[in-house]
Amino acid sequence: FFMDIYVYSDESGVFDINHNEYYVYGGVIFLNKNDRDVMNRKYKNIERTLKNNNENFKNVEIKANILNGKQKYKIMNATSNIIKFGIIINQKEIHKKIFADKKDKQRYLDYAYKIGIKDCFKKLIAERRIKKDEVENIYVFVDEHTTATNGKYNFKEGLLQEFKRGTFNSNYEIYFEPIFKNLKNLEVKHCKSEKIPMIRLADITANYLYGGILNDKPIQKTIYIKMLP
Repeated sequence: FFMDIYVYSDESGVFDINHNEYYVYGGVIFLNKNDRDVMNRKYKNIERTLKNNNENFKNVEIKANILNGKQKYKIMNATSNIIKFGIIINQKEIHKKIFADKKDKQRYLDYAYKIGIKDCFKKLIAERRIKKDEVENIYVFVDEHTTATNGKYNFKEGLLQEFKRGTFNSNYEIYFEPIFKNLKNLEVKHCKSEKIPMIRLADITANYLYGGILNDKPIQKTIYIKMLP
């Protein structure tokens, strides 16, 4: 047996300590192609229903910024049978120096994403939903923002190192084994949300989580993982 993992994600909030307290990555994970394809069809139907019932949605892409709380909640509910995750960054806990440089900001966000996804995978391994020796391919789909080409390369390299090659901490001379020893391939695709339904669902998931944190008690940790039921 072998396993393919599909991750779709988007973000909510602004990575800027002066105006935002939290920054959230949100998304969905599929552990096989069939589940993903079934949800793609189901999600297109959910969007079609929304468009049929709302004159304003007729010719627009359905993203979180045009939906009200009730509509977002309905979408979360209708898709509750799939794995959804959130990586929540508490910006107050981050070293201020990171915000001074654009490259440092990007490096930090890539790091937070990598650690967050790793924690999600570890949780799914602990729940026996992922068999780590059977994972052969990981496909990561992210919304295409204005990431520079070298930024895209570094992002992919970081994920490859974490999941396929293992990482080496030069300060302590410790080698961390990769989680998936039999991983053959890891692909990162930067895509336009209007073409990929699951990126639109990731956008709504991130936004839904973001709204939830703002209404809830503050998170003490710097990087916090949340799995949605």
